[in-house]
Formats: sequence, C-alpha cells, structure tokens
Amino acid sequence: MPTKNKDLHGNVPDACPVALLLIDVINDLEFENNQSLVKEAGRLATNIARLKTRARDAGIPVIYVNDNFGKWQSDLQKQVDHCLNDGVCGRVLVERLKPEPDDYFVLKPKHSGFFSTTLDTVLRYLGAHTLILTGIAGDRCVLFTANDAYLREFRLCVPSDCVRSNDAQQNQQALKLMRRVLDADVRPSSKLKLAALKKRPRGKR
Repeated sequence: MPTKNKDLHGNVPDACPVALLLIDVINDLEFENNQSLVKEAGRLATNIARLKTRARDAGIPVIYVNDNFGKWQSDLQKQVDHCLNDGVCGRVLVERLKPEPDDYFVLKPKHSGFFSTTLDTVLRYLGAHTLILTGIAGDRCVLFTANDAYLREFRLCVPSDCVRSNDAQQNQQALKLMRRVLDADVRPSSKLKLAALKKRPRGKR
C-alpha cells in the first residue's frame, strides 16, 4: 500500500479531532416561506460567527459545506459575491460569515454534506472524530448531514442557537430527534467546551 499523504497534497495541512461545519450559510435565502429564516438570519449569523471565532482560537478547522443550488459550475466566491451584491435576503448572513482564506469548502449537490462530496475524505485527513454542525436548515440539510455523520461513527454537537429552519417548531423537533436518535449534544454554543471536546478520546460519546 502507498504511504498516506499526510496533508492531502498540501490542501489539508491541519490535524484536529474536532471540526466545525457551516452548512448552507452562503445562502441568498431567496425561497418560499423564508420569512422566519430571514427574520432570524442576523441572530443566527452572530451566534455562528462567535462560535467560529472560538473554534479558530482553539485550533479547530472550519469547513463550509454548501449547496450548489443545482449549478455544478458554481463556486464559493461566486455565491458570496451574489449574496453580498445582488440585494438578496441573505446578505446579513453572508456579511457576518464570509469564509476566510484558510477555511475549507465542500460543494454538495443534495441535502447531506456527505453525499457525493469530498467531506468524508477531508475529515479523515484531519483526523476528526467529533463534528460541530451549524447552519440551515435544521430539519433538512443539517439533519441529513447529522444522520450520515452518525452512521460514520462521528460524535455530534448541534448547538441549538446555531441552527435554524423555515419553521421554528420543526427546527425544535429536528433538534430533539438528533439528540434522541443520534446522541447529539444540542446545548447552546456558549455551553460547548471546545478544549474538552478536543481532549475526548475517539469513540467516547
């Protein structure tokens, strides 16, 4: 067997047992029944941004896992530019959550961040066994990603203040489901002890 490339050809130089995923936050929010999400976008962005800052300070890599909105030729910067410059509802979200140069980005075609993407490969090279999931929508893309992560035996944190859906009640139901079925920690992000998460051994939920 060939020797494993330790840094995935220089594209994944980090090594950390924990990774923070930002799911579909580069989002124009231009869809039906978006009123609740648009109203909550500023607060959601602030909460995720605070958690992202804490994660970076703790040496935890940040991975943007974003929908391609049916366009395989789309890329992250084009979507960022669209959200910032075209007068869309999601501008406040993207203004506060713009990717930084050393963040990772995975383009996904379907709900789950793992389906037909490189996410699993990136996480394996990072050595991650615990995932912190944030973003939109809690009852769809976050839930589907959490399901697939659980099947791959990742430990899950889904901070309740960093996940939103079109409907608040459905969002709460999704969080309860992830806590009950996927053994996810759904405490607010301020309660997450990032240093402790990094120290927990693999396999300990």
